[in-house]
Amino acid sequence: MNPYDIFNIDNEDEFNQMALSIYHFQKEHNKVYREFLKASHHFDIPIHHYSEIICLPIEFFRTQKVIVEQQSPQMVFESSGTTGQNVSRHFVVDVELYRQSFLRGFAQFYGNPSDWTFLTLLPSYRGRPNSSLIFMMKGLMEVSESPYNGFFLDEVEKLSERVEKAKTWREGKVLLMGVSHALWDLAEKFPQNLQGVIVMETGGMKGRRKEITRSQLHKILSHSFEMEKIHSEYGMTEMLSQAYSQGEGIFKTPPWLKILLTEADDPFSLTKPGRSGLINIVDLANYYSCSFIATRDLGRSVGIEQFEVIGRHDLAESRGCNLMVW
Repeated sequence: MNPYDIFNIDNEDEFNQMALSIYHFQKEHNKVYREFLKASHHFDIPIHHYSEIICLPIEFFRTQKVIVEQQSPQMVFESSGTTGQNVSRHFVVDVELYRQSFLRGFAQFYGNPSDWTFLTLLPSYRGRPNSSLIFMMKGLMEVSESPYNGFFLDEVEKLSERVEKAKTWREGKVLLMGVSHALWDLAEKFPQNLQGVIVMETGGMKGRRKEITRSQLHKILSHSFEMEKIHSEYGMTEMLSQAYSQGEGIFKTPPWLKILLTEADDPFSLTKPGRSGLINIVDLANYYSCSFIATRDLGRSVGIEQFEVIGRHDLAESRGCNLMVW
């Protein structure tokens, strides 16, 4: 199949057909995934629905080269990690596939990115060229027609000035995205009225601030920025798609991304309806790596095609991009 066909998915049946096609492709041509399925005695089990597919533990991205055979990566994304940790590496064969994923995913929830100003409390692309998040924000800025886009991690005073200018451009659509600790710092040092601005956190204290719940963080940000809702992005180095929350920590996914929940003590069993479990990702944009990933994030389903991230499994290694206990 053409991997770009995932962006034409219109219903559950089409998603299932493409997920099964990608599963068989990766099962045969991704050595790491193939050997994992054999070792876990799932290689020969017939699969009829994507919910039956066994997901590769996310730790393999730290220790193995997870890529389809006879392919060469155009880029290698690396997680930020924390001191003493091995970083995750995502070998990206087709960078344009990732670009289309984040552009189309953003557009689904927020409209055409060309109409937005993107301001970030993140390192610049020059400082972290192997960050998938920073690559995404740089890509959104390149599509944007705003003259006020920029990275402002160490220039919060200049950021506040830029916000005010960006509000006057066109319809005043401004997205301020940052890691949690940076947004918290901004809220403490420069409380200001950001009504009309979308403030979006990506998680991650990275040891710089005490750990607090997502709801506590959102309360702090809402108070300091005089706004009702804080938005969130759920993504990681190992994914080439993103889920978004437009408030209350409830995430929605684009049509080519699904979330499944498995029992914490039995990763091969789906949770019963209403129960929390470990988040398993079915990301069809990961065509050339692995589309089926078992994370160590805990979550629960909230209505149809929505989920909430509630924490990390007790035995999981801390993630540099996501250390909050929710």
